[in-house]
Amino acid sequence: MTGKDVPGLQEAAHAIPQGTKINVTFLGNEDLDMRVSAAKAVKDLGFVPVPHISARRLRSQDQLEEFLGRLQEVGATEHVFAVGGDPTEPEGPYPDSLSVIRTGLLQKYGVREVSIAGYPEGHPDIKDDVLWRHLEDKSASLKEQGLDAVILTQFAFDTDPVLTWIKGVRDRGIDTEIRIGTPGPAGIKRLLGFARRFGIGANAMIVKKYGFSLTNLMGTAGPDKFVTDLSSLLADASAGSATGYGPVKLHFYTFGGLLATSEWVRDYLAAQA
Repeated sequence: MTGKDVPGLQEAAHAIPQGTKINVTFLGNEDLDMRVSAAKAVKDLGFVPVPHISARRLRSQDQLEEFLGRLQEVGATEHVFAVGGDPTEPEGPYPDSLSVIRTGLLQKYGVREVSIAGYPEGHPDIKDDVLWRHLEDKSASLKEQGLDAVILTQFAFDTDPVLTWIKGVRDRGIDTEIRIGTPGPAGIKRLLGFARRFGIGANAMIVKKYGFSLTNLMGTAGPDKFVTDLSSLLADASAGSATGYGPVKLHFYTFGGLLATSEWVRDYLAAQA
């Protein structure tokens, strides 16, 4: 959710299980009060806030500490998501999330678990070898500091690169919980717009595997097929191996709204029961 989504969260709260982690973005067009108010709303409604720390948007260490301090006041610092952020040039001393993690400031404000980004289909502006090196370095730094970690990925349409990437994570000795990003139900044009923005593969074959067609862009698509196929493939891998792919869960991007995503999850789980 964004800072503007508090009404949407209140509307969807009845459909979200208590204790669910809800990420709160760090957008350039929102201010400190909006971000903190959103994190507080998540907490007050019985969920677990995961505020984003956008490294390249931070102008100074003082701003980082002010943000963490305000979040701590409302009980919203146990879980955070440290991410590089969108600006091409850093606005302050932190060029990436690793530099924020290495400050050692997170524990000072009560952080216990840090989510870090994963990119199963790569990143349009960062080379793969750099992504892997940073993932290893962030994982190692968090472990050294005694902080729990979660790898939270960009959303995907295709299970093949996701499984290959998970295997790559495990082959590097990283046994952290992985949360695979998937869009909640949303308009197909909107989904494809986000895919282009983030460099996600969206050719005709891939989107057909996901469950919709490029020739019909007027409808809404949900992740039913992707989630079912990924679950089946992970189960098959676990059955044929002592370790399988390790702990893998889902993270939903609510492009179609918090309520629509929450209701989709509820209905999908009911159908599996």
